Amino acid sequence: MEQNLYAQLSSLLVYRGLLQLKPVSALQTLLKNLEAGEAKVDDYANVFYALTAEGCDSLAEYLHEHIRYDESPFAEAAARGQVSGVMERAARHDIQVLQNVSNLRCKELKGELAAQQPSSWRTLVEELPEWNVGAAFSYEELLRFYQVNGSGTFARYQAFVWQEGQLYPVPHPDFLPEGSMWGYQRQRNQVIENTRALMAGKTVNNVLLYGASGTGKSATVKAMLGMPEFEGLRLIEVQKEELTDIPHLVRTLGHRPQKFIIFIDDLAFDKADKTFSSLKTILEGGLEPRPANVAVYCTSNRRHLVRQNFSDRSGDEVDANETIQDKTSLAERFGLRILFSELNKAQFIQMAEDLAHAKGLNVDHETIQAEAVRWDIRHPSRSPRSANQFVASMMAKYC
Repeated sequence: MEQNLYAQLSSLLVYRGLLQLKPVSALQTLLKNLEAGEAKVDDYANVFYALTAEGCDSLAEYLHEHIRYDESPFAEAAARGQVSGVMERAARHDIQVLQNVSNLRCKELKGELAAQQPSSWRTLVEELPEWNVGAAFSYEELLRFYQVNGSGTFARYQAFVWQEGQLYPVPHPDFLPEGSMWGYQRQRNQVIENTRALMAGKTVNNVLLYGASGTGKSATVKAMLGMPEFEGLRLIEVQKEELTDIPHLVRTLGHRPQKFIIFIDDLAFDKADKTFSSLKTILEGGLEPRPANVAVYCTSNRRHLVRQNFSDRSGDEVDANETIQDKTSLAERFGLRILFSELNKAQFIQMAEDLAHAKGLNVDHETIQAEAVRWDIRHPSRSPRSANQFVASMMAKYC
């Protein structure tokens, strides 16, 4: 076994956070005790247990995963394109140590461990299972990875929720593939083209998708996650109640290589709600500019976003008209405003029929038309959501 491996592992600099991982901590204990001549079978077993508890049978692969995706000073510097000479030397030192650890053969470990046990234990030690070895990473490979994918949680996940000043990753985001959506192709193409410009590093508009409920506004935004050309896109969903924290969030995104959509769904403000001022500042008008890799996409059932009452237009306020203009100006700060209007009757019936055929419903044209007309009478919403509900009811009835 390579000499002083315990000392090497203890000397980690920019990847020092790895020492907190249970398999690495257990290995450090095993190496320390082997060096002191005090190793126990438990020490080896603890490493094996900690590694398999993480679902891994390869120490090299386990380390590679955490080197790529855990936060570290080197990963942050590489993502920013600001790796100094000192940082490079530290990273190269750490990576060499981690390569040595990854290449450490279990047979050698067990040989030293067996020599420190009672003679009756040695056969048991020699027959203990071994984890796989072999380093699969290098300085150059990791540098390229950080430069392309960034570091930490943004390199691992595509979707996030912002709550109480913290980002929470969504490992399996819920979205419909763009190809499985019906209707509103022109509107969706506008969103896609704006997102393509964002991915290309161009200056883009913030986007407001507004209109009837169930028309696919939210689905249009979330569908970006499933498009191969948007692999470097990250979607961060923010609830209206968290808007006051958005400037802090946006400030942390500007240096990263990914592109970000701040997604605010179903947005509407009451007249006494002051959080809309925070959104206005982010969209346009703050001293600190919005980073070029960040855009805000909002959906709403309202064109002007801020609810108004007739009392707002009467009252005794001297500058009531200016107050009304202030409230309605929020929507104007979105450079791209896309209307998702409700379908007319003919469009709805045609969509329902097309969707029924696409889902394999083997029912004649006249029956589908008649059922769709009856559905339209009982359900006032004419939208893709309603059309899907109609087809589901038909499938239950005729299949």
